[in-house]
Amino acid sequence: MTINISLNRIIDDSYPIHIGPLQDIEFNGKVVVLTNPKVAGLHLHTLLLKLKAKEVFIITIADGEQYKNLETIEFILDRMFDHRLNRKSLLVAFGGGVIGDMGGFASSLYNRGIDFIQIPTTLLSQVDASVGGKTGVNNRFGKNLIGAFHQPKAVYIDPAFLSTLPQREFGAGVAEIVKMAVTFNKEFFEWLENNDLRENDNLLSAISKAVETKARVVEADEKEQGLRAALNYGHTFGHVIENETQYETYLHGESVAIGMIMANNLACELGLMSIDEILRVRAVLERYGLPLSYEITDVEKFYQAFFLDKKSADSAITFILPRSIGGVEITDKIDVNVVKSILRRFQK
Repeated sequence: MTINISLNRIIDDSYPIHIGPLQDIEFNGKVVVLTNPKVAGLHLHTLLLKLKAKEVFIITIADGEQYKNLETIEFILDRMFDHRLNRKSLLVAFGGGVIGDMGGFASSLYNRGIDFIQIPTTLLSQVDASVGGKTGVNNRFGKNLIGAFHQPKAVYIDPAFLSTLPQREFGAGVAEIVKMAVTFNKEFFEWLENNDLRENDNLLSAISKAVETKARVVEADEKEQGLRAALNYGHTFGHVIENETQYETYLHGESVAIGMIMANNLACELGLMSIDEILRVRAVLERYGLPLSYEITDVEKFYQAFFLDKKSADSAITFILPRSIGGVEITDKIDVNVVKSILRRFQK
């Protein structure tokens, strides 16, 4: 005997992304704000003036990629139970990409899923991490290997929060902006070459364009079955670098910047990108003080770490490579010897 369960449905997970001064946020129920000590000290007062709810609780966790793990998720969930949140409660992720990823993941788990909103306070999280619903944590095998797709109910991007951002954090965010321009929008990249993002008007324009670019990609491929994988340009190499350095040496965007340099070298070797284009991308990244070199100590170990990448399957490693500037190639057909020859260029 066969019994079928029919679960065909149409789910509308659409949500707004507000770019500009933080709006009033009203919620008829319990709200928990997840943040870290640095963001809380600088900006929590501003958020609480805008947040109107039945009850508001604050959960503070340690700052840094090295704390983005299941142990911290368990701590967050315990505090949520302490505050007796229910399925109609709301989590507000208030911080950078680490806070957003963990807040989204914790909200996807609590009582099998509650709503959350993103209020990103770093450039990287404003242009990339807060949009698209990818949540998760790291483990000893790699970055973001444990997680879920859980879309926020809204995203509030206020560039004013960036006024206190350290230069390194700013540069890390620029790397993600450059990533999207190189792979999806030649005109946007040319605009980046000619405009300084440290000027407020230019920064607002860049944030808006980057968010719009990612939004269109997420609409076309929410669960990263095809096109959305292109947003991982620089990440296949960068995630290995982060894991090798225990997430303590480089910010995420800095590792992505180095990863883009490695990916560009591979693209050039395959005839997808010219040396002139490599130098143009490098020049934009250099302008914002991003690290662009990394010494690989063990090429074979570095190569084997690629197999833990979420985009790879079985014995095939998927690489995201620029096709000139403004185009992208997603391929798992690259000869292992070609890849290793590129890695040797960065060998210690």
